[in-house]
Amino acid sequence: MTIFFITFGFFLVVVVAMAVGYIFQQKTLAGSCGGLGSIGIEKACNCDNPCEKRKERERKAAQQQAIDIKNI
Repeated sequence: MTIFFITFGFFLVVVVAMAVGYIFQQKTLAGSCGGLGSIGIEKACNCDNPCEKRKERERKAAQQQAIDIKNI
């Protein structure tokens, strides 16, 4: 049981240290805004109704592809 408390205390100290560091950076929590898709790694989107951000990215990609084809 002693090892459990030592381990729990260690993790608690680490979490508190990370929280304090994050507070001092004065940043708000933010999502990844696309995750791997934002750096060019596509994944299969099997949603019946994709989110608005995904639809906007697909629309922009289609427009860019049309422009690229026109310039060839």
